[in-house]
Amino acid sequence: MTPADLTAPDTAEPDTAEPDTTAPDTAASDPTSLASMTRAGEGFEQARFSTPVRVLHLGGPTAALDLAGLRILTDPTFDPPGDHPVGERVLVKLSGPALPLDELGHIDLILLSHDQHPDNLDDAGRAALAEAGLVLSTPLAAQRIPGVRGLAPWESTELTTPAGSTLIVTAVPALHGPPGFEEVSGPVTGFVLTGDGLPTIYVSGDNASVDLVERIAERIPTVDVAVLFAGAARRPDRDEPLTLTAADAVLATRALGEPLVVAVHSEGWLHFTEGPGTLARAFRQAGLADRLRIPLAGVQMTL
Repeated sequence: MTPADLTAPDTAEPDTAEPDTTAPDTAASDPTSLASMTRAGEGFEQARFSTPVRVLHLGGPTAALDLAGLRILTDPTFDPPGDHPVGERVLVKLSGPALPLDELGHIDLILLSHDQHPDNLDDAGRAALAEAGLVLSTPLAAQRIPGVRGLAPWESTELTTPAGSTLIVTAVPALHGPPGFEEVSGPVTGFVLTGDGLPTIYVSGDNASVDLVERIAERIPTVDVAVLFAGAARRPDRDEPLTLTAADAVLATRALGEPLVVAVHSEGWLHFTEGPGTLARAFRQAGLADRLRIPLAGVQMTL
């Protein structure tokens, strides 16, 4: 994320969901309840894809996706809570990872949306890069970090799964803030995973642009799972969000054809201004509560 200093208002709302969360006896039978959204698929269809996707959220932007025998990690962040100076500003991490890196086992692929902000790649996360089978990121990240392969927008690469099938990874555009903010925030990428017999998965990275999501949907008309980085991150000196707001996450979901949405990167840092409760309410009000999954940190869910 683009840096926010220690004076940034702590307005994220991780614990302000509607009263449905206090009614566990009805949550499982009501897939639109806010409590159900936070459970590992409870109350929803299980293993809806012939090749299931298993998601283990570790906190912030970091999630382990198990797909076709491959373990895929998004934006590795494993530092403990504390300050992360970036230039003249400081990002403040409020909570540590649900699991340490050494408990994840071998990582076949890391999808790194960008390397310039410590809430997407911190010191401990950098150690994961050297151990992974393949790390994909922006071309600029590849210039700065040995062993990283950079992909330009719409460039693809392939991996072979343990079963011998092919997983195609395509870099897709992302904009980390309002139009014209690229020189401040730096380049960012999203990713789309596709393959015969596999669900199509979109990983947004730190994208704030619904217009770009609409363009992605034009080129990839069927998306089964969208991992959306939300939280409406903001700098203290600007009003514009640097990642998706809850309202924009709803619009992005509709643009993608209403896939299952796994929401990440809306908690754990001081510069987020909308927490999971805000996101859950927005999806419920839009009639999309059954599409949203808010993973519990450290609890694997199956899609």
